[in-house]
Amino acid sequence: MKASIAFYEALGLHMLFGGPGARLTSFACGTGFVNLIPALDAEAIRWWGRVILHVDDVDAVYERALGAGLSPESPPLDAEWGERYFHITDPDGHELSIARPL
Repeated sequence: MKASIAFYEALGLHMLFGGPGARLTSFACGTGFVNLIPALDAEAIRWWGRVILHVDDVDAVYERALGAGLSPESPPLDAEWGERYFHITDPDGHELSIARPL
């Protein structure tokens, strides 16, 4: 939980509830929320999925991530499907796409 909280705060999300020792930590994310829960046992539950977070300035979030020591997969790119984006993986292996429509 501690590493995930640091990751999401480094991306600029604001924690609303919880903390390192909590069973639930919730962050504001636009008009929605990102909720974190600890793994139920030592084996992490793994599946593939991607959360797309639309932001006003992809490049600013990318620079913020680098400044916090995070490792995005690549610099921001303009995609043929009409988004500027970069991908980054959280400490639990969940892929995020930080994007804005072009």
